[in-house]
Amino acid sequence: MSRLLIEASTPLCLLQDAGRFGVRHLGVTQGGALDWVSMSWANWLLGNALDAPVVEITLGGFTVQAEEYCLLALAGADLGAYVDERAISPGRSFILQKGQRLRFTQPFSGARAYLAAPGGFDAPKVLGSCASVGREELGGLDGLGRALSEGAYLRYSGTGGDMRVLSAEQLPNLQSKAPLALIVGAQIGQFRGQSLFDAFNTEWTLDSRADRMGMRLLGTPLEYQGRSLISEGIPLGGIQVPPDGQPIVLLNDRQTIGGYPRLGALTPLALARLAQCLPGEKVRLAPVVQETAHQQHVEYLRRFARD
Repeated sequence: MSRLLIEASTPLCLLQDAGRFGVRHLGVTQGGALDWVSMSWANWLLGNALDAPVVEITLGGFTVQAEEYCLLALAGADLGAYVDERAISPGRSFILQKGQRLRFTQPFSGARAYLAAPGGFDAPKVLGSCASVGREELGGLDGLGRALSEGAYLRYSGTGGDMRVLSAEQLPNLQSKAPLALIVGAQIGQFRGQSLFDAFNTEWTLDSRADRMGMRLLGTPLEYQGRSLISEGIPLGGIQVPPDGQPIVLLNDRQTIGGYPRLGALTPLALARLAQCLPGEKVRLAPVVQETAHQQHVEYLRRFARD
């Protein structure tokens, strides 16, 4: 077993995998990596299962020291990572020798980096997953959902692993300005016509009020004209519109039900890109039919199999 000593961390550095499934009827949310694309590439770099446990590092402030030879991989945001004093860019596997430190300083491109180890980091599974959800006290190193803390150890039991580097074609484009694809929802026809025009033809600004539950979009308020709704299940990426008209994109740690009307839901690929956006960035929305979104998703998944 290999291990890394955590020398510095923040409440935004968490152990994650793909999340919990089949438990929302119990009121338990999904959790899991916000940028599933970068998590998958980090694991792919080592030949792991794509959903093996990784460390999700948000905005930097994370440092580990190797207690023995370690093979690791990094994907996602450029958070100013260094091995001792040598800069290391995301999209590659690398070696950390005994005594060397890996530290993340600040975001230069994107918001979240993903650190992987051979076979995934060791942690107890709670309801089938080690994904950290602090509100529900589930997952993480201790099974109670706590963030990674200074003085704790990251352990992994996997051996071997591949030494790979992502090509320019494989690297996710974190700076893409393409509109975020949205599958329209059941209440779409009950918004004012001008509001629907504004929703898809104007820019939205990401508010600083954002966490793993949701991201608020600031712009021209949207007006809902339908009747009040009975609370219903909320899908990942659902875009609720509360009474103030400012949409909220619901993410992995969202509540399981809600009663606000919804424009629809972002596609998984759009969600992964949104997870790498910082407060103040501008985004646009574009409607897409479910069949097209499914085809694009399947085609992207094929990249992991053929590359």
